[in-house]
Amino acid sequence: MSAIYILWLRELKRYSRSRAQIVASLGQPMLYLLVLGFGLGPVFQRAGNGNYLQFVAPGVIGMSVLFSSIFSGLGLLWDRQFGFLKETLVAPVPRIQIMIGRTLGGSTVAIIQGLLVMAVCVIAGFRPIHFYTVPLAMGFMVLIALLFAALGVAIGSGLQDMQGFQLIMNFLVMPIYFLSGALFPLVGLPRLLAIITSLDPLSYGIDGMRSVLLGKTVFGGFTDLIVLIVVGSILLVFGAYRFSKIEI
Repeated sequence: MSAIYILWLRELKRYSRSRAQIVASLGQPMLYLLVLGFGLGPVFQRAGNGNYLQFVAPGVIGMSVLFSSIFSGLGLLWDRQFGFLKETLVAPVPRIQIMIGRTLGGSTVAIIQGLLVMAVCVIAGFRPIHFYTVPLAMGFMVLIALLFAALGVAIGSGLQDMQGFQLIMNFLVMPIYFLSGALFPLVGLPRLLAIITSLDPLSYGIDGMRSVLLGKTVFGGFTDLIVLIVVGSILLVFGAYRFSKIEI
């Protein structure tokens, strides 16, 4: 358990020391929030769907958690390049503990960034139906972070160079985000697109946050919770298996 704590703490220290990373983590969410939130607001309202800023804020929060958590797997390649991963793997510690520590560290950083983006959303005008629902939304943020941090570790365990990781992440991350319903409602979609969005695990994370923050849901809050737990458990097991096979 000490190895899990040390690796978790290492991820937090690495994040806290990088002020540029903290600022950069807010740049893209603010762009989506301000440009889309205010730019598409009148169109969204004329279509009878209400305030677009209210709608898109949970999606922007989910985007921040997704990007930060899945790219935490990139740290494996940095550690491999500078030799830290080799030193970690030769230590008399089960690899499962190392994987759990890294996943928890990446997830914690993603949750912190999600909370920062949520604060920005509130400043911009986002208002949940009740502020006591924010802890419930944090629960969905935790599930999203664990799910995609495990996926990032699983992918990073099988790659040797930074370029390959970035190509795979760009191929996965953008479709996962844009098909999640973060920027558009999931009701009334063409059948094929509706099927694709229902296969995206992030759809359930963002829908879950909207269910507790806004009282609006497509799949149902309980369904969102179950899907995230099941898929997250599968990816954690898969990530642990891939990490156990990693070669230096």
